[in-house]
Amino acid sequence: MDIIEELQWRGLLHQTSDGLQERLKSGPLTLYSGFDPTADSLHIGNLLPMLTLRRFQLAGHSPIALVGGGTGLIGDPSGRSAERRLNTEKTVSEWTEQIRRQLEPILDFEATSNPAKIVNNYDWLGNIKAIDFFRDVGKHFPIPYMLAKDSVASRLEAGISYTEFSYMTLQAYDFLRLYQDHGCELQIGGSDQWGNITAGSDLIRRAASRKAFGLTNPLVTKADGSKFGKTERGSVWLDGKKTSSYQFYQFWVNSDDVSALNYLRYFTFIGRKELSDIKQVTSSQPEKREAQRQLAFEVTKTVHGEDAARTSEKISQALFYGNLQELAQSEIEEGFNDVPSFVMEESETNLVDLLVNAKVSSSKRQAREDLNNGAIYINGERCTDLEHTMRKSDGLHGKFIVIRRGKNKYTLVR
Repeated sequence: MDIIEELQWRGLLHQTSDGLQERLKSGPLTLYSGFDPTADSLHIGNLLPMLTLRRFQLAGHSPIALVGGGTGLIGDPSGRSAERRLNTEKTVSEWTEQIRRQLEPILDFEATSNPAKIVNNYDWLGNIKAIDFFRDVGKHFPIPYMLAKDSVASRLEAGISYTEFSYMTLQAYDFLRLYQDHGCELQIGGSDQWGNITAGSDLIRRAASRKAFGLTNPLVTKADGSKFGKTERGSVWLDGKKTSSYQFYQFWVNSDDVSALNYLRYFTFIGRKELSDIKQVTSSQPEKREAQRQLAFEVTKTVHGEDAARTSEKISQALFYGNLQELAQSEIEEGFNDVPSFVMEESETNLVDLLVNAKVSSSKRQAREDLNNGAIYINGERCTDLEHTMRKSDGLHGKFIVIRRGKNKYTLVR
């Protein structure tokens, strides 16, 4: 299976330039995708182009990850209804280094024949003179051509600054420089980047009289059509300090069956036969949540490493089956770092009082009802004893009491 067939099967092709498939048949090429440091971390929406670069590399092509230390100072209007906040050069430089570190686990920089590269467009955009840029690059951009681009046209009524209006010329120049410096012939990105990508391939045609190509991935959405990569807590980040590996794992494991099977094609390297087997198990034994477990493990392993994936899987399984005693102290802290917590000062206390004080139940009456109804679990064990006394010595590792009310309302008592 060639790379285009692979991407088609995985549902990862949205738009391609004419002639790309024929060019790929003639031999390996160099391609790139850009990642602007508009925050201190990439998020899971960036994973698709990152993994697409990796798929091309596995097919024998040479990927370049372009970190936008220069364009990140401007801001891309694509897919946005308002201006981005402009960040300082120092901030963008710091974010650029963090993004560089997040790209490194995905691509192979030690490959013998086609090692990946990371480049920073600030290296050329930071030195170019305005007059030179307008003379040598700006002359290739007719105003009607720029106004017709979706990223600009969609913003004309709401308003767009000249700063963001000029973004496509900078990204196009990136493509030209990568073509000149690295022989790069293909740019990939999300579907909202098509206008910027074609601006770059057009610039190469006009300025260098050569043909270059573009390819975009489709926009990924949840099964209900809502925005992918968002939770009640906000974006799902690739930085483990912003979204822990366990929280990252949980995002994927909580997918519905249809989404999980789609995400397995999009975000993992699992092949057709294995995916077919997973689909069959998911259909015949949905309670096993095979697609979700495989998805969460594989994507967490790719981003955070195998050890983090196994730890996250262990925590998830312990919570699902109530086997909290199997968890190490560090695993309890990681698994419950984002749930409400309460500090138990007394050496012992009545459970009803603890449920009220820790705000697990709204009142003593509610606490008694919760216990009578079997809704309260202590360290994974159901408790229905209205007179139960909780002691500090009951804590896991002598430090934690995990209270669960209902299916998934947790409180960590320290």
